[in-house]
Amino acid sequence: MIYKTFEDLPIWQKARELAKFVFELSSEEPFHKDFRFRDQIRASSGSVSDNIAEGFERSGNKEFVQFLYIAKGSCGETRSQSYRAFDLKYIDQETLDSLIQKTTELSSEIAGLINYLKNSTFKGAKYK
Repeated sequence: MIYKTFEDLPIWQKARELAKFVFELSSEEPFHKDFRFRDQIRASSGSVSDNIAEGFERSGNKEFVQFLYIAKGSCGETRSQSYRAFDLKYIDQETLDSLIQKTTELSSEIAGLINYLKNSTFKGAKYK
């Protein structure tokens, strides 16, 4: 399959779902009252999809890989913040487990795309 837009990328779609999930859970009591932390976890989760999109739009493997590394880092940041949210009793064990699963899987998939692009002879704005 050839991906013509970043919206076609399965990792971007999953990153979008992650950001939506984080936004929804951080809108609940008592999480939503911790403004700084709430904004921080929302920013890190949103940064995953944003960096995938920005890198894709750069139209070259080297730059795309660079932005994928940033997206992967933001995914790890969101995972770390998930533990903090649990420790602060903003989320329960089931929600933590879901966040850990989502971020771990997404991070792994981003790493897989990085490896593919680093070893690929296919270059340019459209990716297979």
